[in-house]
Amino acid sequence: MNAVIVSCGECGAKNRIPEKKQHLRPRCGKCGGIVSVAAAAVPVSLGDHDFQQFLQSVKQPVMVDFFSPSCGPCQALSPLIRELAVRYLGRVIVATLDTSRHAGTSAHYRIRGVPSLLFFKNGMLVDQIIGAPPESTLVAKLDDLSG
Repeated sequence: MNAVIVSCGECGAKNRIPEKKQHLRPRCGKCGGIVSVAAAAVPVSLGDHDFQQFLQSVKQPVMVDFFSPSCGPCQALSPLIRELAVRYLGRVIVATLDTSRHAGTSAHYRIRGVPSLLFFKNGMLVDQIIGAPPESTLVAKLDDLSG
């Protein structure tokens, strides 16, 4: 399980926050204060084994980037996806799924080309974008999804 390391603003203790729990307002293990992960937020990595369970367990809308490591447009979109994970922390959960390793979920959602961005609200698919959209299009979609 991937995690981010964040220092507590109150006591300075380092805290390991699992990426799948960074949206839950984590607390410091030493003093109990709320730990801000805003600067260290990362996209949540999902796979066949936890995709549906994760979607059903979260209250925020979710954007999932279906990508392949060997895809040029996917690699070009990757920095924007990481930036959006930070920018929309607390409003939209930004997640990724490697289609070359998790073919079951990709097949379930009929992903035929990457990058494909799927948008979920209350665990239900509400929209999708196929291909690498410009930042303005993606920001508008996320603003609409979180509003």
